[in-house]
Amino acid sequence: MVRRATAVSLACLLAVGFTPPLRHEAAFAAGCARHAPRTPGPRSPKPQDVAKVKAELRELLAGVTLPTEITVPVRVHLLTRGERLVTDDSVRAQIDVLNSAYAGEFGGVDTGVRFRLDKIAVVDNAAWFADPVGHESAMKNALHHGGARTLNLYIAQLSHLMLGFAAYPYWYAGAPALDGVVIDWRSLPGGPMTNYNRGFTGVHEIGHWLGLFHTFENACREPGDGIEDTAPEARPTEGCPESKDTCAEHHGADPIHNFMDYAHDRCMREFTAGQARRMIEMWVAYRTTPAV
Repeated sequence: MVRRATAVSLACLLAVGFTPPLRHEAAFAAGCARHAPRTPGPRSPKPQDVAKVKAELRELLAGVTLPTEITVPVRVHLLTRGERLVTDDSVRAQIDVLNSAYAGEFGGVDTGVRFRLDKIAVVDNAAWFADPVGHESAMKNALHHGGARTLNLYIAQLSHLMLGFAAYPYWYAGAPALDGVVIDWRSLPGGPMTNYNRGFTGVHEIGHWLGLFHTFENACREPGDGIEDTAPEARPTEGCPESKDTCAEHHGADPIHNFMDYAHDRCMREFTAGQARRMIEMWVAYRTTPAV
């Protein structure tokens, strides 16, 4: 999906522009996005995938005891075009934000997911830096490292309509080298991307990589995003409203503060208990084999 400055969905391309700015959705490997005009991009999940994945999980996890915590090893591929725009400290700050968000330190629950930075590799390639979507296959086939449980995080520069994109865990078996998450360097903590510079694009996209769909998936129709404790919403959240309720026939206002919506970073702060369990389920079902 892609995270857009509003919303769309490939695997999770984050974009800055539904109306400005949005988070793009797109993902060959899995990702999300915030709304923005539809443009060619990474592969996106289909609406029917939610029900399909839920059924697969019931079968794959029958009789399985789930762990309460998982640690995700992270390999960062920092793309440049000569001049390096991101320091190692900025990358570490992004990892710190991930650990804080997934521990519930901004709000919501502690998901039990933690991240360990294993390596930062600087790659000087102007084409890959400027167009990681168009060069996704070449870039990832050359740089991808590890197995299903290793998060390959690519930091480059996306279009003005996209913040990042990711691959879903159930895609891994069909395209292992394309697994991973791509985010715009300007969305890192303290970066120059207005309204999207608290590091929550990484939080959002990695949520896709761990198996979460957007909270607005399937709009007001069942099964929504497949999570019982996230209220359905008809459309992505734009900006940072006080509240909104786009599926009035259902109980509960839109989850505008959820990391898997498209609100501005200052409005995002939480995962739910249902989302925490789903990430662990997806990890066990799709990322425990093959081993790293």
